[in-house]
Amino acid sequence: MTNNENIKNGIFSMGPKNDAYAKFFTGQSYLQGLVNDPNVSVGVGNVTFEPGCRNNWHIHHDGFQILLVTGGEGWYQEAGQPARHLTAGDVVVTHDGVKHWHGATKDSWFSHIAITAGTPEWLEPVSDEEYAAVEGEK
Repeated sequence: MTNNENIKNGIFSMGPKNDAYAKFFTGQSYLQGLVNDPNVSVGVGNVTFEPGCRNNWHIHHDGFQILLVTGGEGWYQEAGQPARHLTAGDVVVTHDGVKHWHGATKDSWFSHIAITAGTPEWLEPVSDEEYAAVEGEK
């Protein structure tokens, strides 16, 4: 298992429980906004996932999302594609209109910096069956 203390005490604050977006996650996540400038139209935040936590399928409209993985082990999957196992140092670019999800593996905390532009459309949760299938690929 990944050293969870290194993830909780990473270079950026883990932040408070991600209550504002909790309905779009299975499990507990934490969110620390990193750029709070009204003249910047790109969101930048440190997102931390407890083991097994993942967000719902979602799409970014009129924008994109870049994930910079800073710790732990996680998953990223685009609809119709195999899941990608992520570890610190990995970079993911999600283009406009691509349905995807991301989150922690079942036995590791996971953190990434999310750089996001556009409007998210939150969709259905990643089912336990979908998640178990991905975990089986590890």
